[in-house]
Amino acid sequence: MVLLSAWFPAYAQRQEVGLVLSGGGSKGLCHIGVIRALEEHHIPIDYVTGTSMGAIIGGLYAAGYSPGEMEAIFTSDAFDNWLSGDIPDEYNYYFKKMQPDASWASFKFEYDSTLKSRLPTNIVSPVQMDFALMEIFSGASAAAGYDFDSLMVPFRCMAADVAENEPVMLGEGNLGAAVRASSTYPFYFKPITIDGKLLFDGGMYNNFPSDVMYEEFLPDMIIGSKAASNTGPPREDDLLSQIQTMLMENTDYDVLCESSVLVEPSLKRVNVIDFSHTEKFIDSGYRATLRKIPEIRSFLVDSVTPAELKAKRMRFKEKQPPYLIDKFYINGLDNKQFVYVNRVLRKNVFEIDETDHDSLAGKLSLQNLKSEYFKLIAENSLDHIYPQLVYNEQTGFYDLNLKLTANNKKIAADIGGMVSSSAVNEIFLQLQYNHLGRNLMRLRGNGYFGRFYNSGMASLRIDYPRKLPYYFEASFTYNKWNYFKTRTYFFEDETPAFLVDQEDHLKLGFGFPSGSRGRFIAAMAFGEMNEDYYQTNTFSRSDTPDKTTYRFSSPQFGYERNTLDRKQYASEGSLLNVGLKYVSGSENTIPGTTNPNEARGSENHQWLQLRLNYMNFFKKLNRFNLGFSSEVFLSNRSLFRNHTVSQLFASPYQPIPESKTLFLPEYRANNYAGGGLMGVYNLGGNFDWRIEAYIFQPYRAIVREYDFRAAYGEEFARRHYIAGSSLVFHSPLGPISLSISYYSERIENFSFLFNMGYTLFNKKAFQ
Repeated sequence: MVLLSAWFPAYAQRQEVGLVLSGGGSKGLCHIGVIRALEEHHIPIDYVTGTSMGAIIGGLYAAGYSPGEMEAIFTSDAFDNWLSGDIPDEYNYYFKKMQPDASWASFKFEYDSTLKSRLPTNIVSPVQMDFALMEIFSGASAAAGYDFDSLMVPFRCMAADVAENEPVMLGEGNLGAAVRASSTYPFYFKPITIDGKLLFDGGMYNNFPSDVMYEEFLPDMIIGSKAASNTGPPREDDLLSQIQTMLMENTDYDVLCESSVLVEPSLKRVNVIDFSHTEKFIDSGYRATLRKIPEIRSFLVDSVTPAELKAKRMRFKEKQPPYLIDKFYINGLDNKQFVYVNRVLRKNVFEIDETDHDSLAGKLSLQNLKSEYFKLIAENSLDHIYPQLVYNEQTGFYDLNLKLTANNKKIAADIGGMVSSSAVNEIFLQLQYNHLGRNLMRLRGNGYFGRFYNSGMASLRIDYPRKLPYYFEASFTYNKWNYFKTRTYFFEDETPAFLVDQEDHLKLGFGFPSGSRGRFIAAMAFGEMNEDYYQTNTFSRSDTPDKTTYRFSSPQFGYERNTLDRKQYASEGSLLNVGLKYVSGSENTIPGTTNPNEARGSENHQWLQLRLNYMNFFKKLNRFNLGFSSEVFLSNRSLFRNHTVSQLFASPYQPIPESKTLFLPEYRANNYAGGGLMGVYNLGGNFDWRIEAYIFQPYRAIVREYDFRAAYGEEFARRHYIAGSSLVFHSPLGPISLSISYYSERIENFSFLFNMGYTLFNKKAFQ
């Protein structure tokens, strides 16, 4: 036989090589380096089995991805989003966003006859990962006819059926779903169901499927890549290590074949989800394999040339049908909910030609689906969504199967607020309920409770999915700001305050989107403002304040565009707000004991105002971001009955968080421009150092006359300055900051402040 093989090599049986890839979390990326080294030395790979990260890498290889393409995936920003569950900026649908608030954390409750809390089954939202795996693997699944033996390289992966307490081998069906099941780390990602079985990470029962390789394919040689080991004692400060110890069974990492080689890269001990060492792990796998090439060649004679391998990949990729979707199958929703989801995903992308079933114009591309898909996610109306593309050989297009669960029985409770070294401490509480039918209804109520600021808001918003979607919203808001100096936190003090600014208003609004990051808004507001104030800082308990009431109505129009990366202390993106408002109302002022003018007065005030805010972080150099912020306010607002109330109704310039908690008369005007520069340097991780400086230029300052009446000063007579520097830690609950601020017009120019939380409030009616 040996002699015949030498003379007639074409008739000799070629040696078959199986590659076994272990789990190991982030360390499993070393498998990419192993495959790269094998390919460079012309080692054929005829079969692949893998578990967890080994299933992901093995699945990618079987689907026709090269080592370079795999490395590009795992070093991309998109992969970071898979791990965090964050939606990429380009798919964040601003039209669906609610007004930013001071919430730190959100909890969900289910209700039937009683309310009951619901523990999450996962830490990270799998929405990003599920869509990405569908996008990566659906073409390969279709090309293979959903038979893993017909992939570019035959493939098997392992999952775990915890109900039956047994491993599950996956060798057919949807490749993306199989890989997803095999890599579903318990509690970190949500499990999925395949063939009626709820499946978790295969590493729970078989983290190195060499036995599956041997039994399924019986290769002449097995090469194993070991990136994992049996768990040691759990570590006190590492939750994942504790979960591993409880759930993972010990695995035998022996290669079950006489002709076998085990590659064991030298890998740093890291958390299973720490992907900060990707390049190093890949290189470790590459170098460890190079050292094993002589041993591999002692068993293996056959080779595969780069040209042969490239041609094999090209042939398999050319078999993959283009991603064009013909039919939708939506499971888990009632008829009304189906109509809503179908309109969002399908009707918003193209108009269907019901008479031309074969036209490509009536098919939905995956790229168009992607933008609409994440718009649906942005609504937070769905508790769960899992997508699958299935190729239909009869139509020549894909069917989209969506498994959905609406969160109609969920109430979201938010908690947050502010902990501060100043007297602006507050607690924030909010409840939100979504109801998905033919339209999406969102009920929301919140409250801010503190010594400085108290507020309550209730709103109802209904979204209508159309070619151009729109919403109607009705809200009622009560706001109260109490400007004072005190060391008392949260408790009432009967001593009269310097200024009390109180407002309640009803607003009816309408909005529609402008692209993915903008929206147009029209609204009508009705309300009342009540101001209690003294004309001097010297007053006693026997004194009574001036009281001004202003009842108003205000039609409003606006445009908003927001790509900022955070709701406070942003360091990337831009913001543009343009608001045009007409305000008409009646002022009624009752003088107090500190006002020398004892006559009551009533006046009508009508004005038109235009506000423009623009912020843009336009320069990035390594870890340093440079930004610009500007604000212009124009109005023909008349002065009110006295100087203090005229200042209260003037528009404030508040470019830094602390300024939103201070009454600064010099930084208020009826016409002004303000702007400045923001520098943000990332110190590493979630730590930023910020430096900001701004100029405020009023057109004509509001000045006080001898009898406390208001008047306008000279044009452009003075300008004022605000600056600040902050050390900010962006914690999972919100920003924690230590800051110093400078105000050119305060008696005490500098202030030092520690804050934990957000300096955000419910909106005023026309500011």
